[in-house]
Amino acid sequence: MNNSVAIPEILRQAKTIAVVGLSANRSRPSYGVAKYMQSQGYRIIPVNPKYSVVLNEQCYASLLDIPKSIPIDIVNIFRRPEAVLPIVEEAIKIGAKGIWMQEGVIHQTAAEQAQLAGLWVVMDRCLFKDHSHYVQKSL
Repeated sequence: MNNSVAIPEILRQAKTIAVVGLSANRSRPSYGVAKYMQSQGYRIIPVNPKYSVVLNEQCYASLLDIPKSIPIDIVNIFRRPEAVLPIVEEAIKIGAKGIWMQEGVIHQTAAEQAQLAGLWVVMDRCLFKDHSHYVQKSL
C-alpha cells in the first residue's frame, strides 16, 4: 500500500479511471484532478448520481452501473472515509484493478478488503500530484 515504487507502474499501465464523487463544479478538487488526468490521455468515467454528464463523459450513479464492456483500471475515490467501504465492495464486484483514495481519504478496513480481493491500494495520496511528479521524471 502506497508503495512509491509501484505508483509509476500503476500510472503507466492504467488507461481508464472511474472517479467516484466527481463533481461538475469546476472549482472542486475532483473536477480539477479528473480534467488533468483526462488531458494526459486517461479515459475518465464519472461516478456521481447527481449528474448525467461530466467532462463530456456519461456519468453513472454507481460503479455497478458502468457497462461491463468498460474495464476499470483505477477507482479514484473522492468521498468521505465513511463512504469508502461500499465503494470498495463495488470495485471488487466490477473487477477493477485498484483503488486510489485521494488525500484525506483513509479507510484501513476497506483497504485490507480490497487487497484481500487482489486489488492494489493507494490511500491518502493525490492522483494529480503523483502523476505530475512522475511525469516530470519521464513516466
